[in-house]
Amino acid sequence: MAGPLIEVEHVAKVYRMGEVDVHALRDVTLSIREGESVAVMGPSGSGKSTLMNILGCLDRPSAGTYRLLGEEVSRMDRNALARVRNRTLGFVFQNFNLLARTSALENVELPLLYAGVSGRERHRRSREALERVGLGDRMHHHPNQMSGGQQQRVAIARALVTRPRLMVADEPTGNLDSRTSVEIMALFQELGRSGITLLLVTHERDIARYASRVVVMRDGHIQSDLRQTPQAADPAAAAAEVGLP
Repeated sequence: MAGPLIEVEHVAKVYRMGEVDVHALRDVTLSIREGESVAVMGPSGSGKSTLMNILGCLDRPSAGTYRLLGEEVSRMDRNALARVRNRTLGFVFQNFNLLARTSALENVELPLLYAGVSGRERHRRSREALERVGLGDRMHHHPNQMSGGQQQRVAIARALVTRPRLMVADEPTGNLDSRTSVEIMALFQELGRSGITLLLVTHERDIARYASRVVVMRDGHIQSDLRQTPQAADPAAAAAEVGLP
């Protein structure tokens, strides 16, 4: 396994809410090596979403330092953070965030369109990403013609198309049934084996068990940080559990 991808030292985040300072993160120190799969858990208000936003370069800490691939990003302005996101990160969200009136292929092409990639290259890389997630035969379908699991696969392909080093997934199975959730986690595990670092934010212990490490947040602190042997995601076994063929 390679060196640290993420290095967070003594990070704090304070939000001003009227006359009150809300301490979302307090003195958080964390290191994640390339190729790890890390689940971040915690109750509502624990700081897990704030930590995800900082690690995903969607927000900046109020104090402390954050280095991504050795580059100090904690004090970058919005434009610089956007460049880091486009170059290094992929995002997958609970609600898929697909454009309803465009095909799967067009949805996957969007990040490359914003990055100024040529039409032919966009098309090639997007087809490749959809094939990688098992949707080679659904490229021209619209979201309303797909199941929830298929829509999430499109979202994962869209995250993959920029060839990220780090994939951030926010409750990626929150809108999926148990069998489909296991299928999606099997796909994430496959991506992890290819070398992509995975950061999974979830409140579900059943999902966290597929990661190689579980970080539990509480009251803005890291309460625990434990390595584990990840459970292998087995869609067939999950189907049997719920009585499906």
